[in-house]
Amino acid sequence: MNLNNQQSAHREAPEYSPLPPMQKGNVALGAAAFIILAVTSYLISGIEMAILLSFGLVFGFTLFHARFGFTSAFRRFVAVGNGQALRAHMLMLAVAITLFAPILHFGIGFFDADPAGFVSPVGTSVIVGSFLFGIGMQLGNGCASGTLYSIGGGRSSMILVLIFFIIGSVLGAWHFEFWTEDMPNLAPISLAEDTGLGYLGAWLLQMGIFGGVILLTIIVRNRRRPPSMAVLPSAEGWKRIVRGAWPLWAAAIVLAVFNALTLMVRGQPWGITGAFALWGSQIAQAVGIDVTQWGYWSGENAQQLEQNVFHDSTSVMNFGVMTGAFMAAAAGGMFSFAKKIPFKIAMASIAGGLLMGYGARLAFGCNIGAYFGGIASFSVHGWVWMIFGMLGTYAALFIRPLFGMKNPKSDDRFC
Repeated sequence: MNLNNQQSAHREAPEYSPLPPMQKGNVALGAAAFIILAVTSYLISGIEMAILLSFGLVFGFTLFHARFGFTSAFRRFVAVGNGQALRAHMLMLAVAITLFAPILHFGIGFFDADPAGFVSPVGTSVIVGSFLFGIGMQLGNGCASGTLYSIGGGRSSMILVLIFFIIGSVLGAWHFEFWTEDMPNLAPISLAEDTGLGYLGAWLLQMGIFGGVILLTIIVRNRRRPPSMAVLPSAEGWKRIVRGAWPLWAAAIVLAVFNALTLMVRGQPWGITGAFALWGSQIAQAVGIDVTQWGYWSGENAQQLEQNVFHDSTSVMNFGVMTGAFMAAAAGGMFSFAKKIPFKIAMASIAGGLLMGYGARLAFGCNIGAYFGGIASFSVHGWVWMIFGMLGTYAALFIRPLFGMKNPKSDDRFC
């Protein structure tokens, strides 16, 4: 074995470091918070909302324990050619479309839900929005789901990201009509329903694309010999389920299965950023800004503004994600809240949050609602989101150093 092969073998060898003791007090606090949220959700909106809260808990628990990243996956692949996490995305999407296809085709739902996927317009709005989001998530060091689970894990800078994510979402809602009606856009395109392929043909097509992406990542890996992903502290045996770390493939399957369950219970796939626009717009309305005059809040959306957030399934699931991540961090003995945020990181967090919030409204969602939910729903806009989100990531690699943020390098041991 030559030196390069030895280095490659060394880099790909699994390594784990031991976890610190479980933070039992924080686990109990998280459990109590979940119970309070579940009872509140049930009393205000019924059993369906309490179930969706529990799904959010599973999402947060899974994301934290696997550190299942969308932001880092894009950055690692673009910067150094490490496609390990991107391959996990393809597994997640493959499982998701396999489950979504019969649910959407036969209308399989619970509690009288009529399942409908996220199939959105294709054009200027999604192109500009996903590109801006790609830059923003690299500056904020996390996408929408990453922001929520990082807050649950105690990362203080993500609170700043969330605040400006909400502000950016309000600005995006304000300008939504311009980007979707005044700029060139095509109608929504479903590979299953608008192309003559049907769900079986669209499933085969997308499975082929997933395979192509996986093959591309392997070719790039063999040519660039990237560093492997960073080592995570981990428990052993069955304790890994509760304390972590989880393998990426396991997290990919759990996320796909629970997204399918979400589709059947609430009638839509998992989403995150719509709640940010709602929270921010309700605050804006409370201080005297008439957001009802904006196109985004016309029609069916107008009713949301007058309702308690516990009537909004996206909001409730977001609460679940943060609670689940907090419990996962505490179970792994890793919850830690740092109060100080370096100035440059604070500026990057503000810029990243604004870009993500604005971009998510234009692009009909984030990595979860547009990329994950869109592709799982056989929507062309989900693939457009992926391409331009990746291009935004590439652009962000030149911007991150201005804020003192490091990019992965080929000579790093881990990325």
